[in-house]
Amino acid sequence: MSRDPSTGSASADRALTLLERLVEADEPLTLTELSARCGVPLATCSVIMGTFESRGYAQRHIVGRSHLWRPTLRLYELGMLTLRRVALGTESEPVLQELRDELGLPTHLGVLDGSSIVYVARARTQSMVQFNNYPGRMAPFNLTALGKAIAAFRVPSERESLIASAVPGSGPNAQHHLGAALERELHEIRSRGYAIEDQEEEAGVACVAAPVLGTDGLAAGAIGVTGFADQLLGERLPAIAHSVIWAAGSLARRTGLRRTNDRTT
Repeated sequence: MSRDPSTGSASADRALTLLERLVEADEPLTLTELSARCGVPLATCSVIMGTFESRGYAQRHIVGRSHLWRPTLRLYELGMLTLRRVALGTESEPVLQELRDELGLPTHLGVLDGSSIVYVARARTQSMVQFNNYPGRMAPFNLTALGKAIAAFRVPSERESLIASAVPGSGPNAQHHLGAALERELHEIRSRGYAIEDQEEEAGVACVAAPVLGTDGLAAGAIGVTGFADQLLGERLPAIAHSVIWAAGSLARRTGLRRTNDRTT
């Protein structure tokens, strides 16, 4: 594929070209071979490949004096995550509608993008009161039940990175010392299976969410309901949480993240 060098970032173009050639190769390549195939100076190639190695995208094997490079499955993981997100969005509508009709509350689906939650689908109620959870909206993960539900069920290294990126909210119950407190909260979420956001982002508004889990135990997204804090977090909370957990499991089964006959989440 020809590229126009006058557009975009030259450094990003070189890095992506190296990665593409590495993936396309039938066998591991040396830096000299990569440099020749990509037209990238050897010193630049060495720096870029070192970055790929540190980020988990490439792996080197030393044979004698030769350093042979090959790609890892990190790209496969990212591709599968993208496919999961697409499947989640297309399959979520009936699940969100059923949950909305059962609880009489607006429902929504979210996925993580870096340290932010992205709302990708929702089912609105007919109420005059509408909450700020439209598709496309982004928010810091730790200020939403959706984000915390997903973060609690990611690998430890990703949880640590997310905790480090957490930001204080502006709601009346927002926490301002986030590190250890957020780590404890994520541990509690893993234990009970659902997350709560209680007026951390906005006064009077709360959310309950559960992760959409794959067979690997990791969350591809989360389903949640939003309402006034006194609606969600009072005596109705156990029933709401149970319904949200079931809906998240239902979506996981619809998208193939879990087996059809697996009724656990």
